[in-house]
Amino acid sequence: MTSLRAAPMVVVAMPGPYTANAFTLAPASPQAAAISSLFVGTLIFLSAILILVTFLVVYAIIRYRDRPGAPEAAQTFGSRKLEIIWTAVPILSLAVLSGFMIRAMSAGDPPTAEARPDLRIVAHQWWWEIIYLKSGVTTANEIHIPVGKQLLVDFRSADVIHDFWVPALGRKIDIVPGHPNRLWIEADRGGTYLGACAEFCGNEHAWMRIMVIADSPGDFAAWIKEQSDIPPKPVTPDEQLGANIYRENICTNCHLRSVGPDLTHIATRRTLAAGALVNTPENLAAWLHDPDDFKPGSNMPNFKLSDGDVRALVAFLETQK
Repeated sequence: MTSLRAAPMVVVAMPGPYTANAFTLAPASPQAAAISSLFVGTLIFLSAILILVTFLVVYAIIRYRDRPGAPEAAQTFGSRKLEIIWTAVPILSLAVLSGFMIRAMSAGDPPTAEARPDLRIVAHQWWWEIIYLKSGVTTANEIHIPVGKQLLVDFRSADVIHDFWVPALGRKIDIVPGHPNRLWIEADRGGTYLGACAEFCGNEHAWMRIMVIADSPGDFAAWIKEQSDIPPKPVTPDEQLGANIYRENICTNCHLRSVGPDLTHIATRRTLAAGALVNTPENLAAWLHDPDDFKPGSNMPNFKLSDGDVRALVAFLETQK
């Protein structure tokens, strides 16, 4: 049998759609729409002021320029009317902007005090642990949510300060050790939305990405059921050998204790290593051979696995659906 290591290997980077919905000005939830509208409204308002001031300056330069034989310009000392105007207009402008800002804050971050959380997200260096509190499903780096339903997320940190941000779905929120935070998350249409840790949290901060997948209610229910089921038992010799390596070596020391991502249904995920690779058998084998090739300094050690061990582990992990 051909080794996955020896075979021509195509390591696939993240495809275009993965980054297509990571834009603040393409909101896909009421919370993100409030923030986006505030930004656009403020930009238009300030642009109008810039245009008005630029016009008045240019007009004054041309209208009152010095010309041969022209008399000295009249000097005016004190004008109550002008002083009232240039004091009142900025105050009124700031009051209008403050009103829009307060409305956006209310719409973009509704109160959460009396509600029970649906999800718990634990930020680790450098991956996301996702726990569905009602079903008990645990996954990593990819959040499935039903379209059109608000879910309350309880954020916690396992180590340092992180920051959860999915621009198309809402505001950023800090995740501070020992200080749980809460945020509503919602998508008003189906799709895949990219997020990332927005607070520098160590050497692999850039590869601490997260993906939110908004499913129809039926697809979401089917996904929860799939994740709640026990994966198929290994059948082939490679799958059985891979299962033994996984259970008897030290993989479970991390992957069953929240030190590393839970791998129970890893074959159903789209990405590996918090977004560093597309989840394919070839990429999984490359990752197992040497994680530092893709995520230098990550907490996944290089076990110097043989080609045969990697092939068996990949065969086993591909059964985890």
